[in-house]
Amino acid sequence: MTIALRNKIGVIVDSFGIGVREGLLKAKEVGAEGVQIYAVSGEMDPANLNAAARRELRERISGLGLEISALCGDLGGHGFQDAAANAAKVEKSKRILDLAVELGTPIVTTHIGIVPDDQNSEIYAAMQGACEELGQYAKSMNAFFAIETGPEPAAHLKSFLDTLSTNGVSVNFDPANMVMVTGDDPVQGVITLKDYIVHTHVKDGQRLRIVDPRQVYGFLGYQGMSHEQIADMASGGPDFAELPLGEGGVDFDAYFAALQSIGYTGYLTIEREVGDQPELDIRRAVEFIKRYR
Repeated sequence: MTIALRNKIGVIVDSFGIGVREGLLKAKEVGAEGVQIYAVSGEMDPANLNAAARRELRERISGLGLEISALCGDLGGHGFQDAAANAAKVEKSKRILDLAVELGTPIVTTHIGIVPDDQNSEIYAAMQGACEELGQYAKSMNAFFAIETGPEPAAHLKSFLDTLSTNGVSVNFDPANMVMVTGDDPVQGVITLKDYIVHTHVKDGQRLRIVDPRQVYGFLGYQGMSHEQIADMASGGPDFAELPLGEGGVDFDAYFAALQSIGYTGYLTIEREVGDQPELDIRRAVEFIKRYR
């Protein structure tokens, strides 16, 4: 299959580590067409953005000739595994969805925690209930609450999504998470999740040895690694390493061909979570993707 990508290229502005406003300028400078922005705390917390600030931000992004590919609404912790914490998390996620739509994107991405194998467990029920409510809310706005791949194999994530009543809950596909943690095949994952994918990350990495996903993503009642330990791990720890595009285990020829085969037309958004020179890595990533056009 000949690959001739027409997808727009995005960048997570937070990957630059220089704040949102400067990150927007840098995204434009490196050749991105869109941006994804974390919208959980600080200046991008929905509670900290009044109507005027939202208009100003949208105008600033548009004035740079950029679009917002998605907002990131990852609330951390155990995702939606803890029923006692879910009411507040669901409410915060709704406000992030509101912000996304106001800023011109229908997509909010997040991690929901590892989906348990036992569909009769309390944790499964808690996650299912939260996602059902958020899916219904997103659908009412013609929006999507997109779960990022990685904590569990694609087939298991699909089985969870299939239990929900609406495609308002969908998928943010990250091939590197699958390669680094579960050892799942991203190409087959694209085919498996084809009906749910609304946004993608372009990231690379390598699995160095088998790792328990609970160590990386956390699980209610299980003591995993701290965020600092995970960052150290991704930088080149004993289990996995995030690497510049083309240097890890993601077969991008096959991955991009798979996205093309399912008719995916959304953003290819570059994420770089580690490394001493994120701007250089992102510039190279933009050029890497452009070679497929």
